[in-house]
Amino acid sequence: MLVDIQRIEMGQLACWRLRRGSSELLVAEQGAQILRYGQDGMEPVIWLSEQATFERGQPVRGGIPVCWPWFGDLARNPQAIRNQYAGTQSAPFHGLVRAIDWQVVTSACEADAATIELTCAAAAAGELPGWPHRVEVTLRIRLGEALEVSLSSRNLDDHPVSISQALHSYLATADIHQTRVAGLDACPYVDTLADWQNHEQQGDLRFHGETDRIYLALADTLTLVDTAGRRSLQLLSTGSRSAILWTPWIEKSKRLSQFATDAWQRMLCIETANVLDDARRLAPGECHTLGVRFLANSQA
Repeated sequence: MLVDIQRIEMGQLACWRLRRGSSELLVAEQGAQILRYGQDGMEPVIWLSEQATFERGQPVRGGIPVCWPWFGDLARNPQAIRNQYAGTQSAPFHGLVRAIDWQVVTSACEADAATIELTCAAAAAGELPGWPHRVEVTLRIRLGEALEVSLSSRNLDDHPVSISQALHSYLATADIHQTRVAGLDACPYVDTLADWQNHEQQGDLRFHGETDRIYLALADTLTLVDTAGRRSLQLLSTGSRSAILWTPWIEKSKRLSQFATDAWQRMLCIETANVLDDARRLAPGECHTLGVRFLANSQA
């Protein structure tokens, strides 16, 4: 079986291509963002926009962006996280590490897997703008029979540090109208599109319009059932009790950059996270790892 790791260029971005047999994954040094993952001749597992641009300093639409040290709007994060930002500019959505370069610290080809680790030197040095806390942040990717992604945060300071975070996974689906997510029944969630009100999920989640929900108190496995594509995708999380499920639908799609007006039909975000009550406080020297394992299964 071919197992290979190569450094390549995508537009203005330095990237690494991991291959295992017919499986291939592409990760950019900028933001340690996985851009795509799939198998030759098959529909992708991780969705990348057809209009994605690969420009320095600009996040790419799709893949798996890393949201750290906060998720979403900083103003919606716990007070302990908001208090840590000392920037004079408005806090960017989804944190501070998406548009800066990470460094590859290890890469290895085994008999049946390719592995790569990237770290954010600016975070470890306390040099993120407006956020002078020293945290060693490492993203580890293992491409084997399944795709395994983990984000580790180790507090290097002599005082506690609080973070929220997410692996903002854009997942491919053949038709959002024939897609559902299992594993959410009876889970509480916050509907961000309905004044952040609290609700409880009943049964599987199906999609009939724009959706932006934060699920809490989750079990460790969610399953995306892609009926039109005759396949399913299991997401097994570790170090997480929360997830964000998002689809922009028609009107929101018109306002998104690097996004075709009909692309909403072919993607769904299921974001493994530590948000709201699941945000983490790291004592000096403490390490927390947020992880997710993606396992695709054919239903043909």
